[in-house]
Amino acid sequence: MGRLQLFEIRLSHGRVVYSPGEPLVGAVCVRLGAPLPFRAIRVTCTGSCGVSNKVNDAAWVVEEGYFNSSLSLADKGSLPAGEHTFPFQFLLPATAPTSFEGPFGKIVHQVRATIDTPRFSKDHKCSRVFYILSPLNLNSIPDIEQPNVASATKKFSYKLVKTGSVVLTASTDLRGYVVGQVLRLQVDIENQSGKDTGPVVASLLQKVSYKAKRWIYDVRTIVEVEGAGAKAWRRSEWQEQILVPALPQSALPGCSLIHVDYYLQVSLKAPEASVTLPVFIGNIAVNHAPLSPLPGPESPMSQVVPSAPPQEEVEAEAVASAPLLMDPIITLSTKSHSQPLPPSPFRAASGVPELCAQVRSPASHPLPPPLCISTGTTVPYFTDGPGGPVPATSTQILLPEYSSWGYPHEAPPSYEQSCSHTDLGLSPQS
Repeated sequence: MGRLQLFEIRLSHGRVVYSPGEPLVGAVCVRLGAPLPFRAIRVTCTGSCGVSNKVNDAAWVVEEGYFNSSLSLADKGSLPAGEHTFPFQFLLPATAPTSFEGPFGKIVHQVRATIDTPRFSKDHKCSRVFYILSPLNLNSIPDIEQPNVASATKKFSYKLVKTGSVVLTASTDLRGYVVGQVLRLQVDIENQSGKDTGPVVASLLQKVSYKAKRWIYDVRTIVEVEGAGAKAWRRSEWQEQILVPALPQSALPGCSLIHVDYYLQVSLKAPEASVTLPVFIGNIAVNHAPLSPLPGPESPMSQVVPSAPPQEEVEAEAVASAPLLMDPIITLSTKSHSQPLPPSPFRAASGVPELCAQVRSPASHPLPPPLCISTGTTVPYFTDGPGGPVPATSTQILLPEYSSWGYPHEAPPSYEQSCSHTDLGLSPQS
């Protein structure tokens, strides 16, 4: 029996990322130190998705296939000693979904080769994973170029007998972004009380939904920024810019088992109030200028005008008699950032080249859109049970590059709940 010195799959020009509908060209390479009899040499190209109930468990409870094609490279015979090359070519389906990898499931595309040996001999097998990117064109989403606005009013009591309210309004310049693009956030706080508010926190959240026997929602905080709170009887404005890190695209067209959503959650710590804005992450940037762009500071983000010095409670109470004559708008300062450095937290599995390329200028960048397949370590929780959402007991916490704030305590709302006027048909029905 011959000795197999090399058995591997090589893709043409060393490519690893392909587009749906594109031909995949490669060769099976064999090197032998002695003749090797065989019954058949085959190569198979497959695409599939698997979902599990446990973290990093390859025992899928639900699977779906996208394509499965096989070629016979050689019939029964014997390979002499030396090197042999068997070329192959497959046409990838136009409906193949984008590659994805998460703790509860993955979309995998790969090529497998087999040397079927005679009876009582061990078959030889090898495989190579490749990646498919089906770009999400943000321009195909209705109203994507429109500003994104949400508002909430919180009424509360303080000092036992006094009452007040806070109006929290958050807006972004667009509804969708690509990797490396700047998300411009504006937060307005109208403090109609004699009590200072707590800090304001803006968090970019990723929610991955896995359809196992029940829906598993996996939420993580991607970016978190904190600003100063509003003083009593003041109307304050906070402008912030967030660089979108390397992230998998929203939705995964063609896959019914895994769905990816993004949200921007803006919260006050005291009194507790929050608003949630759905955000799309795509591969092809919005090519229209915002209709109502937010006024951005001309200087860098670090040069922010600080809040006015605090006033005494007596002065604040005096203003209460004339709520329409509130002080001029105060610009809030940014207290802390938790902005990751993309794409290092989003690497593929060990041995796989990193595919999350940072795009610094999406409008003029000549390279194709980046492919981001991994979501990293997350903290999951489950729904559809009799008791509602229950945090999982997993000890895996957010990656150290990210902040450890406790937001959100619950799952972000669905697209239907947060923007009922738009039904894009992208969110899973939990």
